[in-house]
Amino acid sequence: MKRAILASLCLALFAAAGVAQNWSQFRGQNASGVADGKPAPAAWDATKMSGVRWKTAIPGLAHSSPVVWGGRVYVTTAVSTEAKPAARFGLYGDVDPVKDEPKHTWHVMALDKLTGKVLWDRVASEGTPKTKRHPKATHASSTPATDGKHVVALFGSQGLMTCYDEKGKLLWKIDTGVLDAGWFYDPDYQWGHASSPIIYKNLVIVQADVQKDSFIAAYDLKTGKQVWKTMRDEIPSWSSPTVVEGKTRAELITNGTKFIRAYDPATGKELWRLGGNSEIATPTPIFSRDLIYVTNGYRPIQPIFAVKAGTANGDITLKDGKETNDAIAWSKQRGGPYMPTPIVYGDIFYVVSNQGVLAAYNAVTGERLYQERLAGKGGAFTASPVAADGKLYFSSEDGDVMVVKAGAKYEFLGTNPMGEVMMATPAVSDGVLFVRTKDHLYAIGDAPAAAPAKTKATKGAK
Repeated sequence: MKRAILASLCLALFAAAGVAQNWSQFRGQNASGVADGKPAPAAWDATKMSGVRWKTAIPGLAHSSPVVWGGRVYVTTAVSTEAKPAARFGLYGDVDPVKDEPKHTWHVMALDKLTGKVLWDRVASEGTPKTKRHPKATHASSTPATDGKHVVALFGSQGLMTCYDEKGKLLWKIDTGVLDAGWFYDPDYQWGHASSPIIYKNLVIVQADVQKDSFIAAYDLKTGKQVWKTMRDEIPSWSSPTVVEGKTRAELITNGTKFIRAYDPATGKELWRLGGNSEIATPTPIFSRDLIYVTNGYRPIQPIFAVKAGTANGDITLKDGKETNDAIAWSKQRGGPYMPTPIVYGDIFYVVSNQGVLAAYNAVTGERLYQERLAGKGGAFTASPVAADGKLYFSSEDGDVMVVKAGAKYEFLGTNPMGEVMMATPAVSDGVLFVRTKDHLYAIGDAPAAAPAKTKATKGAK
């Protein structure tokens, strides 16, 4: 009898573990930004610790997003010997980098998902940054990626990529070359690398659009050994790559200034390219409804493209005056976001501008459904939106998370104070928002349900 009870308990535990919602990379699986399946919060006040499960201080300065796998949350950070590293946030267009940077240590950290306790903290590198950064940027802006067994972190200013196991054991460390991204008009304006690595099957894929010798490359997940490398005739960009597994083939999609490109993720061979982009490429490509969405918002060119997955070959650039062709389902010449990656939730494609103007489109046809300023006032937005439980979440540099009900009509649900600048995109897992502010990581959500009381049948079971 006891064995039967024990077996049932084990099965229940395995089932619970099996349905844990993972958020494995920047914006989760395929950068979708969506994590449905559990009720998610609509109202909280982190300044009063209302609706907050836990809050953990994270040292240093970093805009990398948290990732979640099983019972762990992983973050990276760069810790300066300066008490207050130079940083400036808000809406401005200055191009000067931070001039002097002291010694740093670069960290990869694991936290307990339920309590926020730091489980391990590893120093991946230490020394003086090899490039400068923009005042709004950091030396740890690339979000890590994980498959539950490997935790991969990229630190571009050091030309370093590391891989740890879930317990914090170093598995490998490789030199990618210093990734120097900045203003293409003058290489002295170094702004910092931010593109995040992704894991696809047995590969770690890195997009490195830099001042000289841009490339995209794949490395063996187990060993770090380079599998393939394709040079890119590109100027610096800050977008992360996305792998789209369509009905006919897999496509590795990259956003770039000269061309939006697709590659074979197994070999690095270019499949197609699309011109007509803006000079600074930041939003990450996303995939939904058999369409690949790629956007940009650096004025005056602010395109939105919806490319048919698995159909394009060669140069698919639109002819002058055209909005569609055999490979492009719909497009817009205006309306693309400059910094935040867009999101498709349900049948609707949402875009938010740096100033907090939210626009919604029919995801299949491109018909605009509405355009509204968040909370009637907007704000400063760099983090990308995420969605769960019928709600969209927008994290502002002003210290608020704004919530909008998903749907064809604009319905604002509320403003939730965090009390700190937010540059990183939240992660969502099992109905909990993991929100990284300038100095902390928060778990936002209702308190977990209490464990069921033991019954007579389970008492004494071992």
